[in-house]
Amino acid sequence: MSITLSTAARNAAADAVVDLIDAGASAGTIELKSAPSAVSGTSEVATLTFSDPAFGAAANGTATASAITSDTDATGGTASDFTVFDSDSNPVFQGTVGTSGADLNLSSVGIGAGDTVSVSSFTYTQPAS
Repeated sequence: MSITLSTAARNAAADAVVDLIDAGASAGTIELKSAPSAVSGTSEVATLTFSDPAFGAAANGTATASAITSDTDATGGTASDFTVFDSDSNPVFQGTVGTSGADLNLSSVGIGAGDTVSVSSFTYTQPAS
């Protein structure tokens, strides 16, 4: 038998993870990267800034991000991964970037230098099992 979390446990777990983004003196960031990296600034294609606090309270195991500030002067490159950092550049979680079926879906993964990059919605989900 596998372990299954209750909705209350899923909410608590999701809140605990996304609350780590708010550590530090200012807002956390999400870096779009051309290769997986938990180091801030490494393989960076664009950096967007979360609101502070970054997420609202989880419901049914899913926390939804507050407004995310666009990067209006992207470094550029092909985004394949992302890392979420707190404001002290500590990694919180990572995922894949694509145009469909990825952890973070964009309209295009090809980003030009100086482009504006935006994320209109972003959620973190804690599965039940």
